Amino acid sequence: MTAQLNPRGDVAVLVPAAGAGVRLGPGRPKALRLLGGEPLLVHAVRRLAAAPSVHTIVVAAPVAEVAAVRELLAPVAPVIVVAGGAERQASVAAALAAVPAGPTIILVHDAARALTPPELVESVAAAVRDGRDAVIPVLPVVDTIKEVGAGDVVLGTVDRSALRAVQTPQGFRRAVLSAAHAAAGDSLTDDAGLVEKQGVTVSCVPGSEYALKITRPFDLALAEHLLAAGG
Repeated sequence: MTAQLNPRGDVAVLVPAAGAGVRLGPGRPKALRLLGGEPLLVHAVRRLAAAPSVHTIVVAAPVAEVAAVRELLAPVAPVIVVAGGAERQASVAAALAAVPAGPTIILVHDAARALTPPELVESVAAAVRDGRDAVIPVLPVVDTIKEVGAGDVVLGTVDRSALRAVQTPQGFRRAVLSAAHAAAGDSLTDDAGLVEKQGVTVSCVPGSEYALKITRPFDLALAEHLLAAGG
């Protein structure tokens, strides 16, 4: 059954999904790798569509897969599919350009975070709605972090109390993200980094363990376990 997005919602979600995902091993583009028998992208879009304030979802797909991705997602939700770029930033910019008039909040979400719960989508959107220009979901860093120099020599131990692991979706006022991409120079893999370069304050909200990024075979195995357990 196809999910229905909220025509009165104020949120558009951009999903850059054109990456190859070489660290996951050879095969199809990362977003189209299977998790529990369905592509990561299908899982991600299904959860985005379940967030009550989402008005529009735009997916930037590999150029050769645009028609296939459009057909793949048709039974899941009414999604706009555009051709992505060679770099993530280009894919986000292409998706942003396809957002219709209306939504004032833009979220950018990795398809590889396929199990991200709708509640996290709503939490990020709510923080932007409450007046923040840019919002990222984060988790505390739990491992000990060492600074290592030449020859694998430890230079010191980093204070992890001020460190956070960043997740997606990242949220922005539409005008803020549009301005950041218009002024973008060097390609960055993090949209919050783009707006930081424009002097915009980025705020944090608590992330979710389920929003893990599926990058390596181990991550995929963990996601399979979480999915089987009802995640």
